[in-house]
Amino acid sequence: MKIKKQSDDDVLEGDLTPMIDMTFQLIAFFMVLINFTQTETDDRVKLPDSSLAKPPEIVMEDPIIIQLTDQSEVIFGRSTLAVNQLQSSLSREYQGIQFSGRDPKDTTVVIRAHGDAAAGEVQEVIQVCQDVGFENFALRAQENIQTFKYIAPTSGP
Repeated sequence: MKIKKQSDDDVLEGDLTPMIDMTFQLIAFFMVLINFTQTETDDRVKLPDSSLAKPPEIVMEDPIIIQLTDQSEVIFGRSTLAVNQLQSSLSREYQGIQFSGRDPKDTTVVIRAHGDAAAGEVQEVIQVCQDVGFENFALRAQENIQTFKYIAPTSGP
């Protein structure tokens, strides 16, 4: 049996299959780890602009997200409710947190209210949450980043 001698060209070509496989595994790994902040958004809720809005300093673990539209609709989870229907859903959430062994008083309720929603409705949502037993709240607003344009002074006559 005749054995073919490898040429120098065969040695220079490497098998890229393991590197491609590792690349796809890294992509899948980072997709799992990415915190998708879009999961808490709804197209019906347009947050108000605020120059005071800042990202939270600490990461909230398992926040409860309540969204309030400009049509006085409350979006909780995947369901759309009226404000007076929110209490029963929040009570079930409160009991679920207790059942899991966590303290519901440590849970933060994030309220995302539309910019045109009435302030009284936001207060009503907070009152319902307090009646159920939640104590920590965070209001969301769109960060208004102001940019300043430098205009060079013109030399006058």
